[in-house]
Order: sequence, then C-alpha cells, then structure tokens
Amino acid sequence: MEFRIPNSKWIWASDPDVLKSTSANLVLFRKSFEIGEARQCRLRVSADARYKLYCNGGLIALGPAKGDRSVWYYDEVDLTPYLRPEKNVLCAQVLQYPTGHNLGSHGVFRTNTPGLYVEEIYNGLKEPVMQTTGETAADTEDTRAHGCIGLTADGSWRWHYVGGFSVVQEAMGFAPLMFMEKVEADPALLGWTLPDFDDSAWQHARPYSLFEMRSSVVPGNLLPRPIPQVYREDRQFEGVVQAIKSGSSVKDWENMLRGEGVVSLPANSEEIIDISAGCEETGFLSLRLIGGGGAEIRLLCSEAYGVRTGDGPFDPFIKKDRCDNVNGDLKGFTDVYTVAGGGTESMPEAYEPFWFRTFRFIRLTVRTGDSPLTISGFDYQETGYPLEVKTKIETSDPAMEKIWEISERTLRRCMQETYTDCPFYEQLQYAMDSRSQILYTYMVSGDDRLARACMDDFRRSQRYDGMINCSYPCYEPNIIPGFAVYYILMLWDHMMFFGDKGFLRGHLACMDGILNFFGSNLDGRGLVGKIGGVNGRSRYWSFIDWTDQWDETSGVPCATLKGPITMESLLYVYGLQAAAEVSEFVGRKGTAEEYRARVESVQAAVREHCTGRNGMITDGPGVEEYSQHCQVFALLTDTLSVEQSRANISETLDNPGEYAQCSVAMAYYLFRALEKAGMYERTEKLWDIWREMVENNLTTCVEDNVRGRSDCHAWGALALYELPAVVLGVRPSAPGFAKVEVQPVPGHFTWARGCVATPRGEVRVSWRADGKGGIEVETEGAL
Repeated sequence: MEFRIPNSKWIWASDPDVLKSTSANLVLFRKSFEIGEARQCRLRVSADARYKLYCNGGLIALGPAKGDRSVWYYDEVDLTPYLRPEKNVLCAQVLQYPTGHNLGSHGVFRTNTPGLYVEEIYNGLKEPVMQTTGETAADTEDTRAHGCIGLTADGSWRWHYVGGFSVVQEAMGFAPLMFMEKVEADPALLGWTLPDFDDSAWQHARPYSLFEMRSSVVPGNLLPRPIPQVYREDRQFEGVVQAIKSGSSVKDWENMLRGEGVVSLPANSEEIIDISAGCEETGFLSLRLIGGGGAEIRLLCSEAYGVRTGDGPFDPFIKKDRCDNVNGDLKGFTDVYTVAGGGTESMPEAYEPFWFRTFRFIRLTVRTGDSPLTISGFDYQETGYPLEVKTKIETSDPAMEKIWEISERTLRRCMQETYTDCPFYEQLQYAMDSRSQILYTYMVSGDDRLARACMDDFRRSQRYDGMINCSYPCYEPNIIPGFAVYYILMLWDHMMFFGDKGFLRGHLACMDGILNFFGSNLDGRGLVGKIGGVNGRSRYWSFIDWTDQWDETSGVPCATLKGPITMESLLYVYGLQAAAEVSEFVGRKGTAEEYRARVESVQAAVREHCTGRNGMITDGPGVEEYSQHCQVFALLTDTLSVEQSRANISETLDNPGEYAQCSVAMAYYLFRALEKAGMYERTEKLWDIWREMVENNLTTCVEDNVRGRSDCHAWGALALYELPAVVLGVRPSAPGFAKVEVQPVPGHFTWARGCVATPRGEVRVSWRADGKGGIEVETEGAL
C-alpha cells in the first residue's frame, strides 16, 4: 500500500526564494470552482502573518486574530452568502513578514513557515455534487467524501508573488507599525479576485505536509478565534478641507467623494487636496481609478494640523486647533501607489492598502504621467472591535456631553483585535493602558471578551524571571516592570465584575511570578531596588508618567538617577493587595495572608525611608524630590493615612509648578485618590484638560497633556468610568457583581441621570442635589 504524507491544509509559494526574503512579501492565492446550485459552505482560515479573504470579488474576512509563539488562531467563515451557481473563485492575499524584529509590525508574530491555511468544514451534504477545477493532487478526496466543495488548501490552489509591492517604515528610527506601502501596480492583476480572471500563468501552490507544519507549534497549533471579528462599515469622507493645488473645483472633488461624479486629471499635471473624515477614524481605504498609467499617488494620513519644528520622528509637532489648516500643516505617514493604467469605467483599478489606516485628514497628492487619470471614487470602511455601548448618562455639566462623545470614540478606535495604546503610532497592547481601557469597556458595555483575551495575552508573555512584557503581543521583549502590576489589577477588576474563579485560577501562576520578581529584588531596606531606569539606558524602563519634570528621564522620576524609585515599591504594594483579594476569592487563604504580610513590610519600609518634609513621600529613598504620583499611590495603598494623604495631595494640587503632576495617563488614579480622600469636588478643575481638548477641536482624547504626541489614546477616555461608576455611583461591592453598590459621589455636579450596563443587567439611577448638602437618589433595575 502506497504511503501518502498527509496534507496539513497549509500552502505557500512553490518558489523557495519567496521564503528567503528579508523584506515583507504579498502573495496572492486563487481557487476556482463550480457548483450546480447554491450550497452551504463553511471554512476555517488562517495565515502567517495576515490574510484578506475574497469570494467572487468581495472582501469577506480578514485575520487571523493576533497570536504569538505559543498560540495561533483560525477564523471560521461562512461562505454560503457569497456563492453563485456555476463559476466561483475564492481568493486570498497573504502578507508575510521576515523574522527580524524591525522588518515587520512589532505587534504581529511571524514564523519560518509562512503560509495560508484553508480547511473546508463538513457541511452535512450526502452527495458530492460540486467540482473544483485545476486539481493536481488527490488531496480533496477526503473532503469530497463528506460532501464538501473541495476548497481545503492543497496543490490545486494557484499563487502569484506581487513583485511591485513593498512595506516601508512609517518613520525613521522607531517604526513599530510597518504597514505603510510602496506599490507599483501590475496591469496583469486587474480583476484578480473575479471568477473570469485568467490565472493559467500562475503556479500551483506548494502544500506543507503534516511533518513540515506540526500541530504542536505555531503556526500549526491552531485554536479558534477568541474574540469577535472586527466590524467593517462603509463610510464616506466629510469633504475637502482645502485644494492646495488643483485644476478641478472643490465641488468636483466633493461630488466624487459623495459618489456623485468623477475628477478628471489631465496628463502631466499635479493635484494636492486635503480631505477630512470629520473625526479620527480607523478604516480600510479604497481609491478607484480609470486610466492614468504611470501616475504616482501619495496618500498621507494625519491626525491633525499642527506646526512642524523639524522633520525628525521625535521632533515636536505643536498642535492647538486640530482643524487650523491656515497656520498649520499635516504630518503623518504616507503610502505611495503607481497606477497600472488598466482601469475602466466598468472595472476601475482599485488601490486598497492591505491594513487599516488611522486618519482624520488625508492629503491626496497626484502626479500624472503621459496619460490622463480619472478618480472615480475614494472612501473607506470603518473598522474596529464591535463594541456595543449601552451606558447612557446626562449631567448638570454641559461640557461632559462632548467629553463623553470624544471618550467613547477614543475607546472604539483603540479596540481592534487587541486593545491598542494608539491606532496611529504603535497599535500595541500596553498593560497600563489596557487596565484603564478594560474598566471603561466594562462600565459602558459589560463585555469582557476582549479583556479576557488581553489578560491571556499578558499571561503568555511571562519570562523566566517572572516578569511579563509590558506590551503584548509584541515580537520582541519590551519590559516596564511597573506595568506588570496593572495586569494584576486587571485580574482584580475581572473578579469584581464577573467573579469567574476558573478564569482567575488560570492566571494565578503568572500573578505569583510577577510578585516574586518584585520580592526577589528588594534591597536591604525592604524597598524594591533599582530594577530599571531611563528608557534605552537601563535594562528595563521604569516609566511612570509623562510629565514636564520627567521629560529628560523618559517619563521616569528623576530620582532614578540616584537610585531606586519609590513608585515601584508602591506599585508592588498595590499589586500585593489586589493579589491577596484574588487569592482569597479562589480559596488560597494562605497565599493571601503571605501577600498581606509582604504589604505591611514594604509599607513600613516606605514610611521609614521615603518620608520627607511635612510627611510627604519622596520620589526615592533619601532623595528630596516629590511628585503628585507618590502621594496618590501612598493613599491608594493605605501606606499613609487618609488625613496625611489629604494634606499631601492638596499640597501638589495647590502648587502644581513644584511637583510633577499626574497627566492624562494617571488621571484615573488621581481621581480615585481624590474620591478616597473626600476631595472629589476638586476634579472639576482637572476636567479642564478635556475641556481644552474639545476647544481645540479634538474628536478623540490625547495621549497626554505634556507632549501631546498621539491624538487618540484610550487611557484618556476617563469619563467612561467616572460618570457611571462614580457620579452615578454604580459599582460592584462584592465579586461577580453579587452586590451592586449605588453611591453617587456628586463632586461639582448638581444632578445626574442615566442607565449603566452591568453583568447583571442595566441599572438606572437619577439623583439631584437637595439644596441642603445632600442628594435625592432614585434607582431601578438589576439591584
């Protein structure tokens, strides 16, 4: 009996040179087939590293969800709605990155065996009534025996290497995205996703055997996608901001953007147009073209108009009014596309960058060659995690309506296949950012699916020494020790909102490892020793916050130049306290007692070695430098009394020039401290940061109020927590929301009303100040 090596359902280019590339590759795959009548069909699809799947010309799926060196994911796709009687084609684009860290997107893993995975799932048909075309092997016999079409990836698929495609760095130096493109379009590829396209010149794909693509290691060890597919909704641009150089009228351009006309550009001409989406967007761009072979098109995506201070990636870009195109210019990342010229009115040539772009404004620059060019359409599909916002709130402060709007949009834009710090610059899932984003998600939707995936991601990132990556998935190590504590706080939050003991038990070892890392790095005084420092100059980066005072030390208290920083001891205490409660909840009472004993020891060390003038906590032991941050966390961890902390925090608020202040990144913790100290009314002034965002025409929340690099950073979406959890007062008071606490904290508000999403259902609250120093509260719902 002849032995056949089983097909792994993974295929790749049959040319070995494609595997040896030191730059990103785009490889196209096609599978033509015919059916006699409409049938059901479902597929499992994956790729290394990214894929886009088409059926009969339409984009139907993209993925896979981000995995890592331990797990790889597949998507389940229902092909049924896209099938036609008789001739059909299934197509895929696969973006493959080399294994070098800086040669691909930092947040996307890749392996030495790139490929496309397609498996047709048994659909219950009794008779194999369908047939494929172009088969070269018997790999489809098993699927045909089960009534399937025969779409499982094998040697009958055809492939084509896109030679005119390259991925370029979005900026010199730090370039974590690596999705920007330079494309010289090939006229022979026009209509390649359509059934009638002639792929006879394409080569047959090379199947991987099960011995080459082992199911025990990535990417072969496929698991089902743990989160929903991102949504894609058709959107049109709002309009033209300005025509910098154009032979066509603004009206012609805006008609084209609305789908009501075209823009015709003569040969050897140049057009420069600024276009607005109306707000910060994440979307897949689509530009449709007729004729114009050899024309060069540049698409610059930007968040805002601002004033350039240099051309370097780290040179400040001063932004005030984000819409001020008179005094400002656009700065951003650019795709370059050279037109093939084969587009017609019935089948225009389309340029659609592989990955989504982040933009509020787009500068479209077109330089035609010897042929005229017609732009017949330009729009996009908005994309992101399908967040369903259920919480709705009104308050006495009219500014909060707009602040809530930009906060909600910020959270949406920073939720994709993972939580992301910023969609424009990095698209990385950082633990400090994600802890806040997860809380905001819980408060507005009660949805924990992306949160679970996030915590699982960080658990899998754990290193030999117990520490985790501060951003993950991330292809290379990226360590900020304090960020590991925010992961532990995520576990505590999930305990309080959902109470899933099984889920928490899966994270206990990681939690213990982190705390053991800190515990093993205590110095002779009982403080966390010097485990990090300035970014790029130390083994680890001890980032705390972006402040003016810490600008030269990359967001680390300047005390790091003289020794350890107090904040890392306070964060260790914070993590121990949360871990003790989680441990007790799952039945590990002995571990909880151990952690509480550690808390008392480190607290005592902080009080002895880090107490300075007037009872304030210093930024480092024996270092007469102070920040708001240490006073805030000394209170949150009960290291100092409420009375002493109230005086300390008041001192930092009253004299902001003398103390490093909590920026947007740390605002959540500052607000918690003010609430705990009975000083919540002082948050009224702090909301000025967000009021200024609105005044400057931001549509999302800035990364910080110091540098203002990113215009979309979801740790700034603070209103999504403050209004429902504090101002309306709806929070869990026992794990799993077993008890619902409704205790509004009025602060500067005189009334508030709304409904809050919880895992137990909606809670409706309405309150109004009674004029006597109290409030009258009405509640209804899942209490």
